[in-house]
Amino acid sequence: MSLLRQITDAAVDTSVEISTLLRKCKVLAARLGNKDFDAWVEHELNGYSSPDEVPSYRRLERVESRGNFVGMFQSSVSNISIPHSLIPEKYRDFLTKSYFMDPISYYSNLLKSADKKGGTFAENWPADLLRIFGSKIFKNMNCIGAWKVIPEGSIASLIDNVRNRVLSFTLKIEAEAPDAGEADPEVQPIANERVTQIFNTYIQGDVTNLATGIQPTIESTQVTIVKNDLNSLKKYLSSIGLEEQDVAELTEAIDADENSRNQKDFGSRVKSWLSKMVSKAGTSSWNVAKTVATQLLTEALKEYYGL
Repeated sequence: MSLLRQITDAAVDTSVEISTLLRKCKVLAARLGNKDFDAWVEHELNGYSSPDEVPSYRRLERVESRGNFVGMFQSSVSNISIPHSLIPEKYRDFLTKSYFMDPISYYSNLLKSADKKGGTFAENWPADLLRIFGSKIFKNMNCIGAWKVIPEGSIASLIDNVRNRVLSFTLKIEAEAPDAGEADPEVQPIANERVTQIFNTYIQGDVTNLATGIQPTIESTQVTIVKNDLNSLKKYLSSIGLEEQDVAELTEAIDADENSRNQKDFGSRVKSWLSKMVSKAGTSSWNVAKTVATQLLTEALKEYYGL
């Protein structure tokens, strides 16, 4: 069987390790004599050294962060969502994005160790950043640990993405030169400029961007609130522990305030609901510190109203 057929078969067969597939690609790159393809395979096998090198399909453009906080009088809150607006702007870009820089085998092994029911992985915030502004996120509370939430589906999508790019590239090469994988070292089976064109189209091209290609998976764990999108607000409130009845009451309050609300503030019914929720914080029905509850709900409503 030709090398090109071996690669296409391995790309289709998910039981073949992704690193095994890429090592076959390493051989193909040498026989094609193309440095761009060879460098890409090398990066996928051994990782990327800086975020600037990371291609778009290895990036998540917007991730949720969660953290554990402690405060006065032994108060604490665990695994609470940290709104992006509460992260200092200087660090926001770094802490709201994720770059998959490790070798592809690392992510393959992560999936093998994952819960078969699906879930998330955690990318810890740097300790230095916690020390710098950990006490400035929620009033009177200090962050003792924070992490980015990485959906398991994003890892699976990354590996599929690489397989798909290899498959498309190899099929195109085979269509133009079926014996390219068996070429002698001194023979150029396809003009190098043409290989580079194919590489730029099928490997480098944003055919399937990771950040958008897994959007349904991200939305199941991320808590992004979209202006005037009531469903995104309701999803966020549920993620921070509010009961279904509480969320339903807010929906009614928003509807009641629709025609009378000052466009630069919340309506009276929503303000009343907010006060009720803050008074409920710290109880068995919503075990979140009042100061944290106030900031979470206020920021959520601001994002919903676009204030």
